[in-house]
Amino acid sequence: MASMLDSLPIIPLFNDLAPYQVSKLKGSFEYYFGQNNTVIFEQGDPASHLYLLLRGRVAVRYKPYDGPPIILTRLRDGDVFGWSAVIGSSRYTSSIVSETQVEAIRIHKEDLWDLITHEPATGKIIIDRLAQIVSPRWKNAHEQIQPLLHSIERK
Repeated sequence: MASMLDSLPIIPLFNDLAPYQVSKLKGSFEYYFGQNNTVIFEQGDPASHLYLLLRGRVAVRYKPYDGPPIILTRLRDGDVFGWSAVIGSSRYTSSIVSETQVEAIRIHKEDLWDLITHEPATGKIIIDRLAQIVSPRWKNAHEQIQPLLHSIERK
């Protein structure tokens, strides 16, 4: 587990951060491993963690109330999922199912908010970078996080 977290500086999300910032992040993120065909979380589960996929592939599935689940997209190395935990949703809006073995790092939403509160400069950088990663598949990601970024700037 520690060896995976030691790789944080080579993860693009954490590039160009000061050593003290990387140290703070290492204390906030935890390693996650899942086997092939593992439900990481279900649509409707409490939105507790934000994940950064290091290795593997997952399917984002959505279950409309009146039909079978559909695959919205597939995510690969470097992608982020569990965004509901960041924007303040109480529940995940889709399911995530691994299609391969998965290695990821994740941060609990309370730890992320603690980081934003106590290290606002680092929190702003991480939130903005996460939005940039997500934005190709979620066009309004920057709009969704603007209130969060503004709250950081006011501190």
